[in-house]
Amino acid sequence: MRFENRTAIITGGASGIGLAIARRMASEGALVTLWDISEANLAAAATGGLRGRQIDVTDAAAVEAAMAEDKAAMGGLDTLVCSAGITGPNVSVIDYPLEDWHRVQRLNVDGVFYCNKYAATLMRQQGFGRIVNIASIAGKEGNPNASAYSASKAAVIGLTKSLGKEFCDTQITVNAVAPAAVESPIFEQMTPEFIAFMKSKIPMNRFGTPEEIAAMVCWLASREASFATGAVFDQSGGRATY
Repeated sequence: MRFENRTAIITGGASGIGLAIARRMASEGALVTLWDISEANLAAAATGGLRGRQIDVTDAAAVEAAMAEDKAAMGGLDTLVCSAGITGPNVSVIDYPLEDWHRVQRLNVDGVFYCNKYAATLMRQQGFGRIVNIASIAGKEGNPNASAYSASKAAVIGLTKSLGKEFCDTQITVNAVAPAAVESPIFEQMTPEFIAFMKSKIPMNRFGTPEEIAAMVCWLASREASFATGAVFDQSGGRATY
């Protein structure tokens, strides 16, 4: 029961990696609020004690207000996991639609920034916290035909390292997890050819599972990980080289 008397907000929490993290945290004692834009996914996921909030994390004012409201409702906020994200189309840079580029950055970068900013502000007041951002191996290597996604996840890594260093004088840690491809609903946003390409890059010759990512995230969110901050933890099936 590592998370007994702990509270968490998990973005993108109604499906895939986010839901796997939420279920594991809740099973270990946490009170968890799922943030997701999909009302249907929330209705299906917010069971077994999981709370749900429909929210667009690209709306800074909504994020700030919801952080304060959910902190009050849960009796605190000591954990934030940012899992919400989109891939964008699988096309080359020269063919990339401008509107899709901006849409990916708004969610994958701006949304993570807003959530980190306002959660960290509340955590600073109480003197303890854990922030875990879901990045990607694409943010370290840059996948062809996925420029917006790769660039956005590189930004998440940079944000994580900056905020982690800014909070080194506190008991608040900020880390990122960088998976290779994980078999989850996000595959629905990709072409079959791109999915096959990603698998070919993984030496283990398989995709990761949401539960495997959840295991790493939950360690980083626990009190055990007290000396880890501003860091990126790979879960790549052998793909990561630095």
